[in-house]
Amino acid sequence: MQEDQDINPIVLRRETGDDGAPRLVLSGRCTLTSLGGRMRSLSAELAGYAADPVLQWDITEIAQMDDVGAVLLWRAWGERRPAHLLLRPEQERLLDRLQTPPGPPPPARDWLWPVKVLGRGAFLLWEHLLSLLILSGQLLLDALYLVGHPQRIPWREISANLYRTGAQALGITALVGFLIGIVLSYLSSRQLQTLGADIFIINILGVSIIRELGPVLAAILVAGRSGSSMTAQLGVMRVTEELDALTVMGIPHSLRLVLPKVLALGIAMPLVVLWTSATALIGGMVVAEIQLGLGHQFFFRKLADVVPVANLWLGLGKGVVCGMVIALISCHFGLRIKSNTESLGEGTTNSVVTSITVVIIIDAIFAVVFSNVGLK
Repeated sequence: MQEDQDINPIVLRRETGDDGAPRLVLSGRCTLTSLGGRMRSLSAELAGYAADPVLQWDITEIAQMDDVGAVLLWRAWGERRPAHLLLRPEQERLLDRLQTPPGPPPPARDWLWPVKVLGRGAFLLWEHLLSLLILSGQLLLDALYLVGHPQRIPWREISANLYRTGAQALGITALVGFLIGIVLSYLSSRQLQTLGADIFIINILGVSIIRELGPVLAAILVAGRSGSSMTAQLGVMRVTEELDALTVMGIPHSLRLVLPKVLALGIAMPLVVLWTSATALIGGMVVAEIQLGLGHQFFFRKLADVVPVANLWLGLGKGVVCGMVIALISCHFGLRIKSNTESLGEGTTNSVVTSITVVIIIDAIFAVVFSNVGLK
């Protein structure tokens, strides 16, 4: 077989056609084995022939041609077919595989793309707000139903969510609150020492932590910890078709899954805020005693005088509102997750980001509305 291929290498023969036009006839075998060491020289020779635009190419006498031979001819022709080409059907199919279809034309520049992006964002925001409003209305109806049927209250689910969102969050919130109190007290004491106003460290720590930092810090930690857990739980139930099974059994999602989470986080959140604020004040008190020499007994006695109790109730109120809103948003995104893992990760991320954003918005609203409350 090898000897047969070597005996019949490709042969180029230039002749004149019946119409008097020059013609190049290729015969023999145009394969990798038959070309051998002639490939480079043959490529240059074929390219020289291809420079003649009136030359007719006849490859019907090629007995055998593989992909290497077809590529050799295709590159010699400048990756396009000659104007005059004679070939057999099987050679036609071989060359067709080498032709790349033209790419799509470049899209026309859309000068209105900012408007379209803003429009899509506005419609998406409206869709989320409408879904949240519907879910809130359904929860209100469920709550009214449970008032008339107290034996149907899901105490077990509420208790389990209280433990997960409240008791299990005490460790991380205490650690972060204590460290924040240390940092705030240390930086404030350094500035107050330069002014000789060491005593005002109690005012700064008391108002800033009890009124603002404690509730916001606790809400952000709960949104990242418990909110993501709620969204992931509902998302996994969607992926494993547990939500569909509940629907088939006639068990409403809002009554058994959403309402216990909202009530539990609404109860647990003010307690977590109180715990976080207390640990932050302890951290600030430790630094104040070390840096400024203010004893802890003096610190607590003065704290009750300079910080009105209205600030405490304001912080606890923020905790209730933020807790219920975080649970509502987390359940909203959890119920919207589709039956795939990609949607699960995207929904959890959107839930945490939205919850933290809404917490900051709620804090800003409280700051504006209650600007004259609790401040001397």
